[in-house]
Amino acid sequence: MKELQHLNKYFLKYKTQVLIGILITIVSNLFSVFVPNLIGQTVDIVNNQMEHPERSLAIFKAELLEIILYVIGTAVAAGVLTFFMRQTIINVSRYVEFDLKNEIYQQYQKLSLNFYKKNRTGDLMNRISEDVGKVRMYAGPAIMYSFNTITLFVVALIFMFRQAPLLTLYTIIPLPILSLIIYKISKEIHKRSTAVQLNLSKLSEFTQEAFSGISIIKAYGIEPQTQKNFHHLAEQSKAKHVHLERIHAFFFPMMILLIGISNVIVIYVGGKQYINGDISLGNILEFIIYVNMLTWPVATVGWVTSIIQQAEASQKRINEFLKVVPEIRNTVETPSKIKGQIEFKEVHFTYDDTNIKALQGISFKVNFGETLAIIGKTGSESLQF
Repeated sequence: MKELQHLNKYFLKYKTQVLIGILITIVSNLFSVFVPNLIGQTVDIVNNQMEHPERSLAIFKAELLEIILYVIGTAVAAGVLTFFMRQTIINVSRYVEFDLKNEIYQQYQKLSLNFYKKNRTGDLMNRISEDVGKVRMYAGPAIMYSFNTITLFVVALIFMFRQAPLLTLYTIIPLPILSLIIYKISKEIHKRSTAVQLNLSKLSEFTQEAFSGISIIKAYGIEPQTQKNFHHLAEQSKAKHVHLERIHAFFFPMMILLIGISNVIVIYVGGKQYINGDISLGNILEFIIYVNMLTWPVATVGWVTSIIQQAEASQKRINEFLKVVPEIRNTVETPSKIKGQIEFKEVHFTYDDTNIKALQGISFKVNFGETLAIIGKTGSESLQF
C-alpha cells in the first residue's frame, strides 16, 4: 500500500471526522453484540420456566418484556450510530476525492506541451475520473468496513470468550485458513486490477479521439473500421473484467463455506458441552448468532481487499503523473514588466516525440522597439519587442 500513502495528508486534514467515525463504529458494534447475548438470555429464561413450571407466570412475563425492551433499544441505538458512522467516513471519502481531483488538475496545468504530446487525452481523463473513483472507494467504504470488521471481531470474540472459552477456540478455527486465502489471492487481484485499469485507459483514449475526430471519420467513410477497432478494445476490456471476476467468484463462496463450517462446529461442540452441563442452551444459540453476525464482515474482507488492490493500482497510475516535474517553472510569483533586449546565443531545440530538429545554432538579438520576422516552410511569425 505504499502508493496509497500519498493520501495520508488528506486523512490528516480530515482527522477529526475520521476519528469521530471510528469512535462511532466502536460504540455501534458494542450495541450490536449485546443483541445475541440478550437473545441467549431469553432462551435460558424460557428453558428455565419449562423446567420449573411452578414459577410465577407474572415474573416470567416481566423478565421476557424486560429482555425484549433491551433488544429493541440496543438495535435502535446500533442503527442510529451506523447511520452517523456512514455520514462521517463516507463524507470524508468525497472530500478526499474532491481534493485529489483538484491536485491532479493543477498538476496538469503546470505540465508543458511536450508532456501532452507524449500522453493521450483519454488516458489523462481516465486517471482523473476512473482512477480517482477507485481511490475514493478506498478512502471511504474500504476504511469504514475495515474498522467495522476489526472492532466487531474484537468485541464479539471478547463476549464469546466470556461465555465459553473452549467453544470460542473451536469456532475460530477456520479464520487462519481464511487469512491465508486472502493473502494468496490479494496479489493476483492487484495484478488483474492493474490490467483492467490500463485497458480502460486505452478504451477511453480511443473513444475520445473518435468523438473529437468524428468529422474526419465520416468524411473518409471509415466508420466500419472504427467500429471494428472499438469492438476489439471492448472485447479486451470484457475479457480482463471477466478474468478479474473469476477470482472473486471463487473467493466469496469459499468464505461462506468457512462460516458454515464454524456453524457446524458450534452445534457439534456446543451440543456436547450442553449435554455435559458446561454451557446453557442459550449459549449455543448466542454463538450461532455471533457466527452468522460475523458472516458479512468476513465476506467484506474479500471485497475490501479487492477495493484496496484496485485503489493501489489506480493511485500508482495517478502518482506517475503527479511526480512529473514541470519542464517550465515560474520562479517569480508577482508579475513584472519587461523592458529591454532579448538575445539568443547558439540555441538548439529538438522535439522529443519526433526527434525533429526545429532550431540548430540560432543566434540573434532584438532590441527594445524592434520587430523580428521569422519565416519558415509552414508560414511566418512576426515578433515585436
